[in-house]
Amino acid sequence: MAHLRSRRRAALTVPLGLALAASVGFMPGAATAASNESPAPVSAKAAQDAPVFAYVVNTRTDRKTVAYVKKAIARAGGSVVVAHEKIGVIVVHATDADFGKRIREVRGVQSAGATRTAPLRAAGTTEDGRAQRLTKAEAASLKRQAATGAEPLEADQWDLRAIGADKAAKINPGSKKVTVAVIDTGIDDTHPDLAPNFSASQSASCVGGKADTSAGAWRPASKDSYHGTHVAGEIAAARNGVGVAGVAPGVKVSGIKVADPVDELFYPENVVCAFVFAADHGVEITNNSYYVDPWLYNCQDDPDQKAILDAVNRAQLYAQKKGTVHVASAGNSNHDLDSDAIVDSSSPDDSTPVTRTIDPHTCLDVPTQLPGVVTTSATGVRNLKSIYSSYGKGVVDITAPGGDKFQIPADTPSKNGRILSTMPGGEYGWLQGTSMAAPHASGVLALLKSTHPKAGPAELQRLLKKQADRLECPTAYDPDGDGDIDAVCRSGGRNNNGFYGSGLVDALDAVKKK
Repeated sequence: MAHLRSRRRAALTVPLGLALAASVGFMPGAATAASNESPAPVSAKAAQDAPVFAYVVNTRTDRKTVAYVKKAIARAGGSVVVAHEKIGVIVVHATDADFGKRIREVRGVQSAGATRTAPLRAAGTTEDGRAQRLTKAEAASLKRQAATGAEPLEADQWDLRAIGADKAAKINPGSKKVTVAVIDTGIDDTHPDLAPNFSASQSASCVGGKADTSAGAWRPASKDSYHGTHVAGEIAAARNGVGVAGVAPGVKVSGIKVADPVDELFYPENVVCAFVFAADHGVEITNNSYYVDPWLYNCQDDPDQKAILDAVNRAQLYAQKKGTVHVASAGNSNHDLDSDAIVDSSSPDDSTPVTRTIDPHTCLDVPTQLPGVVTTSATGVRNLKSIYSSYGKGVVDITAPGGDKFQIPADTPSKNGRILSTMPGGEYGWLQGTSMAAPHASGVLALLKSTHPKAGPAELQRLLKKQADRLECPTAYDPDGDGDIDAVCRSGGRNNNGFYGSGLVDALDAVKKK
């Protein structure tokens, strides 16, 4: 998967009535004129054995409207899975292919649409390439070479040194009063590097759109569903003499699983649930190393994609208002997100993709392009944009280590330019991607929150950008050395550019500067 952000976030500062023009729209239906009448009921015979689709229905938040819409949903043959009444988002299952069209006619419904293009089946991330697992022999060798006072595998964590996180840990490893929620594929909280800092009371599974807080519900479906565990270790792996260290090894980390158990896609209703759950359980920071499936970009002129934009935006704004900062990855497509047009050939990713050309200023990736979300691009060991990382003037807020196979560290035992972190089953492995950059920014924000406990989301973002180490645009960007310029960096003004935003996150400054 990829994860991208647009510069025109002001268009989404309110969750309703987004007035964006976009390119092509897709199934399952087209918008219709509003009406004050409830749709006619669907017969039981018509619904019998029909495929079930998932929808989000977005309404005004007053109780009378929500109650009226719920009754209309039932008359239209829909079944309410969960109603997030505080933000006016109702998750619905329905068999009628025209349910979205019918429910959009109901008074009080502000947007509604399908959250996928394929029916539900019985029970996406932004990593670039598959994981490279650390063998037991390699781990044993690294532990024998470990420096005194360092974690056994820390010599291979060039990324910690790149942002001063190793030095920061000696001053302030972070507060146990700060929690970073990893909205992802799940976390293996039994991993010895994660168990000391794991917060079960702030963890859940949101698969299906409704929070399940039963013990272990947040764990990955299998060892191959490693993405969330890797991300969690980058943020808060404990300094306990076991394996690796996180950027903020003293803070809490929680897991909110949103990956579908069948296809591991991150559907909108799951992400809405995750943001609301995080906000209601006192989470200070969420890490979002994914994009919401099935659309890489959600275009406002399509009623289904508009409903996805609206629902997820309501949820993330609700969390921001309750004091939560959201960090997201910029994507691995090497797209210029400030360009006039981008060809999207991957959407929808739950059925048959259809090639379309979109304007990245008006067709938005979710949640990365939503207002107030911290977009993070990726760098390698040379502090150069990773070859895969998307970019764009006025789009990227900050940059952080994400790894790059073309940027090889000279001073690490394994000479591996990717990011080493925790894996399910007590293992370790390397990954690269903007998925790995975002948790470095989340970790630094956790250190900032630990240093400035009264700071809200806006102040934390200001400090993150102010303390970042400035990186200048390269004159000729050719990281693979093939003679072709792979991307062009443009300046966005003083201390800001399209590759790196405000610069490289700085963990040491986060704990030193008051």
